[in-house]
Amino acid sequence: MITLYDCATAPSPRRARILLAEKGVIHETVEVDLRSGEQLRDAYRQVNPQCTVPALRTDDGPVLTDNAAITAYLEARYEDPPLLGRTPQEKAEIASWNWRVEFEGLLAIAEALRNSAPAMAQRALPGPVDYAQIPELARRGAARVEQFFFMLDSHLAGRAYIATERFSIADITAVVAVDFARVVKIKPSELHPHLLRWRASMAQRPSMLL
Repeated sequence: MITLYDCATAPSPRRARILLAEKGVIHETVEVDLRSGEQLRDAYRQVNPQCTVPALRTDDGPVLTDNAAITAYLEARYEDPPLLGRTPQEKAEIASWNWRVEFEGLLAIAEALRNSAPAMAQRALPGPVDYAQIPELARRGAARVEQFFFMLDSHLAGRAYIATERFSIADITAVVAVDFARVVKIKPSELHPHLLRWRASMAQRPSMLL
C-alpha cells in the first residue's frame, strides 16, 4: 500500500493529494503536524531526512521525498490519465510551464511568507537547517506574486489549461499556487478575468476539493 505523508494545511502536499486523486490511486495518509514542528522530530526524520512534506512511501522502493520524484513515479506507474504529456512536444510544454509556475509562483509566495511570518522567524527556508528571515526578500516575494498573477492571466486568455489542450500537472501546480497566495494577502481579482475563469473551471474537478 502506498502511504502519503501529508499536512492538510500546506501547499506542497496538496499537490501530491490532487495528483493521487486524478490518478485514482488508493493510498493511506499519515498527517504530519507542521505547526508543532513534527517534521523536525526524530520519528519523521527517519522517514524523510529533508524534514519536508510531502513524502511518499511506495510498496516497491524507497520513500520519495519531493513532488518531482512523486510525480515522476506516479506518472510512470499509473499511466492513465497522462498528466506529464503524451508526445515529446506536450511533455516539453508541460514541463516548462510546471517549472515556471513553481519558480514564479510557489517560490515567490514562499519567499514572501517565510521572510515575514513571525512564526517562521528562524525558518526562512524549509528543511533541517534554520535560516534567519530577510525582510527585503518578503517585499520582493510579494512583488513577484503580483507579477505572477498578471503573467498567468495574460497566458490564459483564450486557453482552457495552463499547458497543451488538456489538464496536466501544470494546472495542479498553478491551482495550488493561486490558492496559496492568500497567505500573503494576494488573490485574483477583476484585474485577472482569465485567471478567475480558469480557476472556476478547475473548481469543477473533484480533486480540487482536497
